[in-house]
Amino acid sequence: MEENQINQLDQSLLNEISDFDQIKKGAYNIRKNGKGIERKVTENINIMTKTDKPGINIYVKENTKFEFVHIPVILTESGLNDLVYNDFYIGKNANVIIVAGCGIHNDHHQDSKHDGIHRFFLEEGAKVRYIEKHYGEGIGDGKRILNPVTEVYLKDGSSMEMQSAQIKGVDSTIRETKGVLGNNTNFVVSEKIMTNGIQMAKTIFDVELKGKNSSTHVTSRSVATDQSTQFFVSKIYGNNECFAHSECDAIIKDEAKVTATPEITANHVDANLIHEAAIGKIAGEQITKLMTLGLSEKEAEEEIINGFLR
Repeated sequence: MEENQINQLDQSLLNEISDFDQIKKGAYNIRKNGKGIERKVTENINIMTKTDKPGINIYVKENTKFEFVHIPVILTESGLNDLVYNDFYIGKNANVIIVAGCGIHNDHHQDSKHDGIHRFFLEEGAKVRYIEKHYGEGIGDGKRILNPVTEVYLKDGSSMEMQSAQIKGVDSTIRETKGVLGNNTNFVVSEKIMTNGIQMAKTIFDVELKGKNSSTHVTSRSVATDQSTQFFVSKIYGNNECFAHSECDAIIKDEAKVTATPEITANHVDANLIHEAAIGKIAGEQITKLMTLGLSEKEAEEEIINGFLR
């Protein structure tokens, strides 16, 4: 663990993906350029470095209530390929908020890449709210690449809410989310993605509803502009009496392209699975209405997009 390496640029990146002032109020682990640089544990939350591969194990004691865990990652070195494996073990009846995310600053010509594989193991009755933000910046022509993988395993009566956002500046991303749900569990996912230029974003959801009365609600809202491309793939398997709702809403501009591919499989007579997808441009009457309030056409478009992703 290398201490005291956070400079002004680092703080700026950390503020984009997480409130820097809030990070140190609970348990946290800050990773910079492939190395852990700061860490704090609490009475109820322990963070340990893996011994077999890069990453950490986070242990939350049973009955822990309303504590925070921050595990931000920042990259400021061009040409760095960072791979990390983080496992979360959430004790019985615990209720915690976990804030993750990655910010990349690349001013040079080589690509910078971060692949984060996060696995969540929730014991009976546990609840987690998981917030993940991704952000890229820099004047170099080296790409900023982020490929997050999230695996969620819910034991009986547990639940998880996942909120992910790609803010801006990410040239390429493949986002994979997998869920395996037990009895009386609930997995809610909300993602927001913005692409422009020639950026590419692909999202893959794979949720298996194994337990009785398990449920999931997956919502994706995205905006694609310029020549960017987005792909949304949703695979949901109902293997018991269960409920699932998958929804993809996208706005496209210019020469952008968005593809939505639903795949819902009912392997049980009482599996209730729904998928919805809507892709279209900003309605002209929406722009006209805002322009009557004094906004320019560009400002009206930005207001509509920001409201859509809010």
